[in-house]
Amino acid sequence: MDTFLGLLIIAVGSFGQSSSYVPIRRVKQWSWESFWLVQGIFAWLAFPLAGALAAVPSGSSLFALLGAGGALKAVVYGALWGVGGLTFGLSMRYLGVALGQSVSLGTCAAFGTLLPALFAGEDLLHGDGLLLLLGVCVTLAGIAVIGYAGSLRARNMSEEEKRAAVRDFALTKGLLVALLAGVMSACFALGLDAGAPIRAAVQTAGADALVAGLPVILLVTFGGFLTNAAYCLRENRKNRTGGEYLAVKGRRLTVNLLFCALAGGLWYSQFFGLEMGRSFLSGTPVLLAFSWSILMSLNVLFSNFWGIALKEWKGSGAQAVSMLVLGLAILLFSIFFPSLF
Repeated sequence: MDTFLGLLIIAVGSFGQSSSYVPIRRVKQWSWESFWLVQGIFAWLAFPLAGALAAVPSGSSLFALLGAGGALKAVVYGALWGVGGLTFGLSMRYLGVALGQSVSLGTCAAFGTLLPALFAGEDLLHGDGLLLLLGVCVTLAGIAVIGYAGSLRARNMSEEEKRAAVRDFALTKGLLVALLAGVMSACFALGLDAGAPIRAAVQTAGADALVAGLPVILLVTFGGFLTNAAYCLRENRKNRTGGEYLAVKGRRLTVNLLFCALAGGLWYSQFFGLEMGRSFLSGTPVLLAFSWSILMSLNVLFSNFWGIALKEWKGSGAQAVSMLVLGLAILLFSIFFPSLF
């Protein structure tokens, strides 16, 4: 029962993350870099800070707990992850919600699951390590099939249909950006591992295991915010779009801020759900180690559902849709694969 509840909580958070790019369509009169920075303030600062403060037990100080060890490494990994988050947003721009998230998150699932295990000295060729490796391989197989479906989609659609579905569609550029996003985004998982002493200190202070990791998430997302803010401000200067923040006023400003806040809150829900869900998986070490890959697989599943709902696959052909469905089925199987042994 605990395993099912843990997976359900992770799934709810994943659905929130996969839905976070939908509000983008309601933000008007801001360039991409302006929107990305504003939603990042909510996604990487405001909501993580609120979560971290809520996790601190009465009588304790957040800053004191963050001094337990590993804070700097968590922020550095977060800055590296920020590069992935930045290019992740660009992959949505060039490939759309469905295909962009599929390639990025699939790569992120593999590296984010295997790198912490390798750094911990785990043997991936025997026992639980081999099972973990096989689970990642199943995940990558699903991603590969979805990627093939994306190539069929690009082949079958006219340029006009591509632009109608995704305004800045560019397959080759988008795939390269998405692969880079996936590799760098895996640093988030390494940042969470680096903050293990902080998580332990929060629990020792009396916090529930459900929320003990939230202060660590704040450190990682803060590092990511620094990277993204530097890039967005650079783009604002380069494109002369810095005045957009103040140029939008009245009802439009309110609407933009609300949808940026909604996008940020939905994005943050994935890691809030991951931390809570992981606390129910402690009895199954392999599933616990595979939880990062599970989150990424669910993100791909839900993002493709959104892609279908937003008609990004319209006109792509029956073969492409069939491959998409097959890839999603493999991903769904990968979520439960570790629990079968």
